[in-house]
Amino acid sequence: MAASLYRLGAWAHRRRRTVLVAWLAVLVAAGALAATAGGSYEDDFSIPGSRAQRTLAIVAEQFPSSSGTAAQVVLVAPAGREVAEHRAVIARTLAAAAKAPQVAGVVDPFAAKMVSPDGRVALAVVDYQERRAQLRPGSLEALEDVFRPVREAGLRVEFGGPAYGGSPADGGHGTEAAGLLIALVVLVITFGSMVAAGLPLLTALLGVGATVAGLATVAGVLTLPTTAPALALMLGLAVGVDYALFIVARHRSQLASGMRVAESAARAIGTAGTAVVFAGLTVVIALAGLAVVGIPFLTAMGLAAAAAVIVAVLVAVTLIPAVLGFAGDRLRPKPGSRTVRREAADARPTLGARWVRLVTRRPLATTLAVVAALGVMAVPAAGLRLALTDNGSAPAESTQRRAYDLTAASFGPGFNGPLLVLADLANEGDRRAAATALAERLGAVDGVAAAGRPELSADGRYALLTVIPETGPQDERTERLVSDIEAAGGASVGVTGVTAIGIDISALLRASLVPFALLVVGLSVLLLLAAFRSLVVPLKATLGFLLSVGATLGAVVAVFQWGWLADPIGVPRTGPVISFMPIILMAVLFGLAMDYEVFLVSRMHEEYARSGDPGRAVTRGFGASARVVAAAALIMISVFASFVPGGDATLKPIAFALVVGVLLDAFLIRMTLVPAVLALAGRGAWWLPRWLDRVLPNLDVEGARIGGRGSVVMVR
Repeated sequence: MAASLYRLGAWAHRRRRTVLVAWLAVLVAAGALAATAGGSYEDDFSIPGSRAQRTLAIVAEQFPSSSGTAAQVVLVAPAGREVAEHRAVIARTLAAAAKAPQVAGVVDPFAAKMVSPDGRVALAVVDYQERRAQLRPGSLEALEDVFRPVREAGLRVEFGGPAYGGSPADGGHGTEAAGLLIALVVLVITFGSMVAAGLPLLTALLGVGATVAGLATVAGVLTLPTTAPALALMLGLAVGVDYALFIVARHRSQLASGMRVAESAARAIGTAGTAVVFAGLTVVIALAGLAVVGIPFLTAMGLAAAAAVIVAVLVAVTLIPAVLGFAGDRLRPKPGSRTVRREAADARPTLGARWVRLVTRRPLATTLAVVAALGVMAVPAAGLRLALTDNGSAPAESTQRRAYDLTAASFGPGFNGPLLVLADLANEGDRRAAATALAERLGAVDGVAAAGRPELSADGRYALLTVIPETGPQDERTERLVSDIEAAGGASVGVTGVTAIGIDISALLRASLVPFALLVVGLSVLLLLAAFRSLVVPLKATLGFLLSVGATLGAVVAVFQWGWLADPIGVPRTGPVISFMPIILMAVLFGLAMDYEVFLVSRMHEEYARSGDPGRAVTRGFGASARVVAAAALIMISVFASFVPGGDATLKPIAFALVVGVLLDAFLIRMTLVPAVLALAGRGAWWLPRWLDRVLPNLDVEGARIGGRGSVVMVR
């Protein structure tokens, strides 16, 4: 692979104008397609084949008016007054709402007895014919305009319910720009050159621009969740800048040794580019592996993020050498620069060199300290709770959050997550009587606040009724209640609705965590065995990955469930974490951990192959590559952190987890635990049984086959 990438880098450098024009054409074409054929994103939280999903399909067929989304309208009278005093204007407004765009029907709060005990709050329901993502632009705004007479009569009106759920946050662009600015500062400090610092940012922006535009085009044909473009943008920027950083750093190091620009660009792709392709491949495999969970929206998120990484890799191995050709000798460090002084035999030890000597002075103590610290951080992860987000996680100033809080306070938290219960009455004689008896039986189940009047299907076979839990949609007792309702109703009864489907999704994701972790761990062992011909390296990397994931999940629990630092981070409400966060974290962090593992250990392995001294290999290899890995980690942290303040309830915990995960994995695992364990193992760190060495393919992630040393040394 190294030789092929060397030839690709040489060709891209030689045909740099063609390569640049081609990438610009891809960007323009993707943008044009997105503008003309692009679609909207849709949160289709469903599990094909699950009981709740099968039940919902029958509801859609037998009760079409109940299969769409719904809006809750909360009407609040002034203090000391009752909402019934405005019954006439409310009735006229509800009649007008029934004629609003895409509305299937309305539920009068007085007829349904949905008035609070003190008479101040009433809850009306507006049913739509379509799912939320299928609502036309302006439909919800038209509904809000209909209720203007009620506001003018002195009532407060708030809108919520599933129709108002899942809206992405509006802010965040300022903080994302700040993240890029921090990344630029890190690059300038790292390279000491604005030209060298600007190259990774410009190429990464071009890559994510093409990716996001491509996703918008795909959304016109396939269903993509609303989080997919943000996740692709976040990950594409992070890995795009990092991959370019690794290659530019290698190129400048080679220029410092006197190599010609054309040869250096090709060799940088053959050496650092090989590691980039290897690292990118691990990220793509891990993200594509999300498909094994069997949840369509999670598969779509994983493939969208994988597409961003693929584009970042393609940009790195084609556009980067072309741009290096345009930059020419302007990237060559000047004589007497810090690089020359650093590489001199009598050079003062760098910060990286001093750090590795510190952690390897007592490697056993270092290892135990890191394991103990991360183990303590992982303790809260035992209490991790998963659920899909609801309007209770929306910003406090939003109308859906105000409606959610008013509903919970006036009627009970269960009214924010009603359950739909479907009964098959095919074997019943008097079906209406059987439906009524079922409603009474379910109303007596512990945890049920109310059971509505059953509605029969057109052929009389099915009965549909609404059950209101005493607890909210994210409460563990609501999850148990779904099982209790199914047990009380028997085999002919199914529970569905947004809350029930969310419970099924969370349960499936919890059950998938261990198998997916085993898949990721097995993959990492195989890849690192083939890359470094060692047993210790993959085992140590796997342990480090598990420690960083556990500690990261512990930090997430402390912030998002316990409320530590919730206000500074901007967490609107503590409670369960978005259910797919842990599995997304494992997929992304696995790939990023392999990035740092490859770039650190490959330099150590190269030094060991040259000198045969395991101690020297660790110290010199670490000292040569620590600066680039630290810079890459800081850039990635700054990009991920920029999505935390403005992120919605779905993206915020993912971005926060990636910030903590990269911080711990890069600086505690890869830059502390890794050199300590390798120093502790000595020559055994690079031992592999001969029979296994013969079986495993040689991936040559160090580019040894193209000749030359090609070490990664940061240049300034």
